[in-house]
Amino acid sequence: MTLSYPVSSLAAHPARLSPAYKSTIKRSPSKPLIPMRHTLTELTGPVYGHEAVCENDHDLTEQHQGEPLGERIIVHGHVLDEDGRGVPNALIEVWQANACGRYIHVADQHPAPLDPNFTGAGRAQSDPRGYYRFITIKPGAYPWGNHHNAWRPAHIHFSVFGHAFVARLVTQMYFPGDPLFEFDPIFNSVPDEKARMRMVSSFDLENTQPNRALCYRFNIVLRGREATPMETR
Repeated sequence: MTLSYPVSSLAAHPARLSPAYKSTIKRSPSKPLIPMRHTLTELTGPVYGHEAVCENDHDLTEQHQGEPLGERIIVHGHVLDEDGRGVPNALIEVWQANACGRYIHVADQHPAPLDPNFTGAGRAQSDPRGYYRFITIKPGAYPWGNHHNAWRPAHIHFSVFGHAFVARLVTQMYFPGDPLFEFDPIFNSVPDEKARMRMVSSFDLENTQPNRALCYRFNIVLRGREATPMETR
């Protein structure tokens, strides 16, 4: 049996060409895409990195000898299918700037300090209910040169892998009430306001750890009418 999904759900995702986001002008396809049939190798393997997830990979605050600087937070939620069912054994990877808004990357020359105790990357695997959890530092906003006085809202990048090499989706998680939302062409490349807000986490007081870490909930819906907008589709 062949499953099909309504193409209307694709409207939740950003267009490949979003002129306000300048780098899409160069990298967006100028001709219609040619669908390539997946081979057995692409559909069945390799199981990309699941076995390599170590016990504390989800805790970005304990990867070095000292405590990282900044506001410690918990980010948790579920990876869900279009019917709201949890997706088990998904490989979830995150990467982010530090509390000052700087990445450990040679291309990031933002004049903000690096934190020797914060690498900004982690990984986890969803449990049988699709649940995942990270402990990290709230990232800072940073300038990115797209236009005059351009600043990215605080965000965390998420990558979700299935069990096939090509089954990877990438999105960004934002924080509620960020004043930079209306000025950010990446956030606003998602045309539908309700879909954009599905990239914004919700503050979760119930799961905040007293005297230690605030908590944010971020559910990732992989497809369907309530899909989380993805950078790849």
